[in-house]
Amino acid sequence: MNQVPSPGFLVRHPAHFIALGFGAGLAPVAPGTFGTLVAFPLAAWALPIFGNLGYVLLCAALFALGCWASGVTGKALGLPDHGAIVWDEVVAFMLVLWVIPAGDAWAIAAFLLFRFFDIVKPPPARVIDLHWKTGFGVMADDLVAAFYTALALALWQRFFG
Repeated sequence: MNQVPSPGFLVRHPAHFIALGFGAGLAPVAPGTFGTLVAFPLAAWALPIFGNLGYVLLCAALFALGCWASGVTGKALGLPDHGAIVWDEVVAFMLVLWVIPAGDAWAIAAFLLFRFFDIVKPPPARVIDLHWKTGFGVMADDLVAAFYTALALALWQRFFG
């Protein structure tokens, strides 16, 4: 059964709280966009504390945690990649924020590009989204969107920056 999660569902299981991005996934419209926004304060908090290597290791741990949480929550909601599951956007965009140059313009461009690539799902993201109906699949297609975002911004910086 495909259900709409409620605040009660959010706090019923730790996996739901994580997968729904601490509640961002409960947004009635564009939950993925709200989930992506969660990455900003997390990255701003974590990078100065953990440094580069620690931050990447943290993102890897959060990815693994997301595979579990997304799997549990998708099963409970009756849809493996339910729109309310936004932890994939959070973690993938945290990686984007790590690789882009500092500055508001870069952050805004990264946000817009990431949302574009997450929605459009260029190859191989669409294949992952359509065929990998697991917590790992939920998390992996957003890594593709993060890669395309980072690549586009790197090319922009190389040729126009």
